[in-house]
Amino acid sequence: MSFFPDEVIIEVLARLPIKPLFKTRTVCKLWHGLPSDKYFVKLYNQVSDKNPMVLVEVHDSTKPNSSLICVDNSTGVSEFSLDFLRDKVNIRASCNGLLCCSSIAVKGVYYVCNPMTREFKVLPKIKDQNLTRFYPDSEATLVGLACDPSRGKFDVVLAGYQCAGSSRRPDKTFACLIFDSDSNKWRKFVSSQEEIFTHMNRNQVVYVNSALHWLTGSGSYILVLDLNFEVWRKVSVPDETRYGTGNRVYLLESDGCLSLIEISDTWMKIWVMKDYERELWHMVDRVSLGCIKGLVHGIFPIAQTGECVFLATHKQVLVYHRTSWAWKEMYSVQNNATLPLWFSAHAFRTSIFPCE
Repeated sequence: MSFFPDEVIIEVLARLPIKPLFKTRTVCKLWHGLPSDKYFVKLYNQVSDKNPMVLVEVHDSTKPNSSLICVDNSTGVSEFSLDFLRDKVNIRASCNGLLCCSSIAVKGVYYVCNPMTREFKVLPKIKDQNLTRFYPDSEATLVGLACDPSRGKFDVVLAGYQCAGSSRRPDKTFACLIFDSDSNKWRKFVSSQEEIFTHMNRNQVVYVNSALHWLTGSGSYILVLDLNFEVWRKVSVPDETRYGTGNRVYLLESDGCLSLIEISDTWMKIWVMKDYERELWHMVDRVSLGCIKGLVHGIFPIAQTGECVFLATHKQVLVYHRTSWAWKEMYSVQNNATLPLWFSAHAFRTSIFPCE
């Protein structure tokens, strides 16, 4: 290895999976310190951004605990566990390699963890969580995770309509609880709104430009929580989707940009917001769905880059390669699955972002 400059070696190591990378720490002093070196952490995360994955909780009716499956376009399918949390949890949000999980046994207990490094942080317990996700429907609280590798911090957002007294009937006061990893504290702000968040997928929240984005139930616009100023605002969707013919629309992230995927019976159109300030959308791809015609009605886009799109059905995870126009089945679940895969699928990527 002495024939190669340190810069070349670092570039090679930045492309290793997490487990082999940590095993190389025993080679020499330089390699041992890389996972905690700011430059290397930034480089590693930049490389992993180009290799999106899908993380799926598979709920099997014959097993007491769900299985966690990671679907990687490069290395295939692998299984891992969150047993290091020593608690039975639900994954509520995913962002830049971190997961936000809620305890099933104890209400108000949340974890933020990096499943690849097995590091985790227990957030201060929330004493007053009298919130509901929709108005006037009573459903689970919205959960958003904002992980910013460039700033070395993360935020967790719990949002919902406040319930009045013991009646559990929500009013129009919309409350947000925000955990800041720098201060290690929760803070709260309230606002008034009557918007309906999408019922399509509880995980469909996108973090770009220091803000969390949720698609509304009608699909006519996007609700944005600006974490810098703690205000809600609206972002337009492409006119073609807003005034369309009832096609399904989904919100994703693509190479750091906000993206919208529109699915009809025959086509999948991919939009990317190229100018965030002026809210200018561009259609970057139009994909025929003829090859998967029988799966179209149950398909759900989960993650993407400029090269590929991951989609989940009730029992499969597919990847579409945009350069070769090829479809490939990456994973198929057995018949005992009790929930559609898209219901518990999350965009994911490897990261050595510390969360302790």
